[in-house]
Amino acid sequence: MSADSRDCRAVPGPYARVRWPYLIVAYCGIGLGAVGVVVPGLPTTPFLLLAAWAASRGSERLHQWLHGNRYFGPSLRCWHEQGAVPRRAKVVAVALLVASWLLLRWRSEGMLLPLVVGILCVAVVFFLLTRPSPRGLRQDEESAHG
Repeated sequence: MSADSRDCRAVPGPYARVRWPYLIVAYCGIGLGAVGVVVPGLPTTPFLLLAAWAASRGSERLHQWLHGNRYFGPSLRCWHEQGAVPRRAKVVAVALLVASWLLLRWRSEGMLLPLVVGILCVAVVFFLLTRPSPRGLRQDEESAHG
């Protein structure tokens, strides 16, 4: 077996037998992340984090490609190395969460669903806002990769 064909194999370990579901999730995350690069309001970073997580269990080659990609790599490396989320990604995520909750509340008949979703949204916002912004990343780079 050549070195090239070994690169395509699943990550060794407990995930080797379930490679395809992880690859499907990874490619869907990459696709949604790519759309988020060009569509205002659609976040990129959460989809890329999902894709990187799934790729790490489905394909080492795909995982390495994601981290080395000129568009996706900086955000993933910030998260992996610093646990950081770019400021632009935080702002977009919080705005979309608020807008989604407002739409849900407006269209909802009762209070239970908006209450439960609202609690989840507050937890996500709290988590996002407590993540640091990347160190050593200029503002123009941050806005380009958020």
